[in-house]
Amino acid sequence: MKQTQTKPTRRVRLRLLAGALAGCALAVAGTGAAQAVSDQLWISVPSETVLPGPDAGGSAPERRLTVDIAHDNLDNGVPAGQLTVDASEIASFAQVSWPDNCVPESAAKASCAFPEMPAGTKSVTAARLGLRALPDADLSASGSVRYTATAGELTSHTAQTQVALGDGPDLGLSQAEDQRGLGPGTDTSVRATVVNSGNRAVDRTLLWLDASYGLRFKERHSNCEYRQHETGTSAVCVLDEPVAPGQEHTLVTELGVGRKALYERFDHSVEPYSDERLQDIRGDWTWTRGTGAELDLLPVAAAEDDDLDLSDNARSVILDARNTADLKLIGSRVTGAVGETVTAGVTVYNRGPAWVASLGAGAPVTMVRFQAPEGTTVVGLPEDCYVLPPSEEGPSATTYFCWTPIYLHDKASYTIEVQLRIDQVVRGARTTVATVIEETELDIRRFDPNLRNNRTAIVVN
Repeated sequence: MKQTQTKPTRRVRLRLLAGALAGCALAVAGTGAAQAVSDQLWISVPSETVLPGPDAGGSAPERRLTVDIAHDNLDNGVPAGQLTVDASEIASFAQVSWPDNCVPESAAKASCAFPEMPAGTKSVTAARLGLRALPDADLSASGSVRYTATAGELTSHTAQTQVALGDGPDLGLSQAEDQRGLGPGTDTSVRATVVNSGNRAVDRTLLWLDASYGLRFKERHSNCEYRQHETGTSAVCVLDEPVAPGQEHTLVTELGVGRKALYERFDHSVEPYSDERLQDIRGDWTWTRGTGAELDLLPVAAAEDDDLDLSDNARSVILDARNTADLKLIGSRVTGAVGETVTAGVTVYNRGPAWVASLGAGAPVTMVRFQAPEGTTVVGLPEDCYVLPPSEEGPSATTYFCWTPIYLHDKASYTIEVQLRIDQVVRGARTTVATVIEETELDIRRFDPNLRNNRTAIVVN
């Protein structure tokens, strides 16, 4: 057990992390008069991209690059502005296709008009650029495309995209739509498009699948191996259909929605096959080969190399079912003399019928809140707890918050152990323990049909 300490909530820590990542990924601005003081202009672009090099005939596929403009203060309106694009650093190995809203100053520079952002509008698309490798491009070449933007009195700092050339296949998966309101005991399917955007063919494809606990694969294919784990089932498949540059195939995964389904997630990814990568995925786990018909790629349009761009190889799909999970809190009674330290337990029990998991946001199933019973001091808490000291705006006594893991199976429980030092024997001292229901990442009111049993007590002596 660790001594009590004040620490931020998981939600706060995630938001701080998200803010730090956003600051690294986007270029921020803030110059000018009063408008610039109350608002900031952002340029949002990929930090890097890989262009497929020319094939034997000198042709190369085009790669799209989207440039968005955003601002922070949604109470402000931002007038129409100008985006300046400078691609001169890549002009020796790539050409740019300019959209209609861009006025080229040269083959490698242009000014692009973007629309206003009325109050309440977060962002607009400023340009969708096309990049294509030149027929005689040097595959070792690289450079940056740079951007600046102005709108009224706001001016951005420079943002950039690092562009490199690659020679090989580039497999990608389209994003399938999320599915809501699925009925337990029914079937569904996830359809995605596999495309090779590179300049070399793929002879075999390595496919990885993962269906969460409330889902099941309708068929165990003979070219796939399967592994059960605590939060669901994984599969690794070897697909023998060649995928040529520019060719698209449809991938269909049939799934059953189980009686315990609630907040489910399906993940899949594709990459060029290699023996080494297959062994990496297998790891030290035990896999069982399926016996059903082979899973194949279905064509929808007319050598083992590294994939040029891995950013689109893996996709996640959320599949929510119409179901409930009744969480129940169970308290404890403890006894001790003055000076002794006793352990009080608070158990979160999932009565089902569904399991509960936050596989997307990674939030706890629930959080419990309590204070020290009269005559005692909390001297030890689990790691996943934090302390809120008393304040004028908040509670008058120190309040403790502890959270569960991100999933809890049906008929399973999780116990939080609290160390209490008895400073004074107060007969029947008790404190109420309750779930916190205002956690927006996983709102307990959406799935728990009985909130009356979400309160309990710790009783001392």
